[in-house]
Amino acid sequence: MQGAIIPVIADDRERKSDAVNELLRLPQVRLTIHRLPVGDYLVAGRLLFERKTICDLAASIRDGRLFAQARRLAAAKGMPALIVQGTGAEFHAQGMSREAIQGALVSLAFRFGIPVLRARDGRECVSLMLYAAAQTADGKKVLLRRPAALGKNKQRRQMYILQGLPGVGDVRSRNLLERFQTPAHVFTASIDELKQVQGIGRIQAEKIYSLIHENPAEYRFSAGHR
Repeated sequence: MQGAIIPVIADDRERKSDAVNELLRLPQVRLTIHRLPVGDYLVAGRLLFERKTICDLAASIRDGRLFAQARRLAAAKGMPALIVQGTGAEFHAQGMSREAIQGALVSLAFRFGIPVLRARDGRECVSLMLYAAAQTADGKKVLLRRPAALGKNKQRRQMYILQGLPGVGDVRSRNLLERFQTPAHVFTASIDELKQVQGIGRIQAEKIYSLIHENPAEYRFSAGHR
């Protein structure tokens, strides 16, 4: 996709955002601004991004708006993602517990199949969108949704939840359930407890633990390091 012009449609309510300002200065982007029925940015005709500042994320969790938006995003044509824009310090300023924020983001990933990305500012937000467009060009897909949970079998549904963890497929999710009995116990397990599960070594145990217990105040993401 190098050298190609990337079409981006921005919702008109994003007109004054720093992300739109960044898109306007990029010669490889053809930006159109008008009202989108869902999402804030449609990139390359196939990637649908909802952008939320940390303040807006907290407000949408409190009033339940986040999950209504998630349902519309998940049902929309194309590959959806949420970009949370802001710094770790801003999370603390919202007066919302870390557990409440993590619970909402876990629901987006596992219940709605919507990836959650982090960006410090508008420039990094745009870098993420354009990077995703490049990685999904020519049929390549990096923002993959797991298949829908099958049937009403409780064990299969629990395995489905665990398969969203790094490197956890059908066999390892089954092994985790055999060891811990419920997904909730997996989420509260220590690294040493996780690495005792068949097929999970220390490195993978650390990745799983880090994903579940990541502290937003310490998190720093840079698309340029990809």
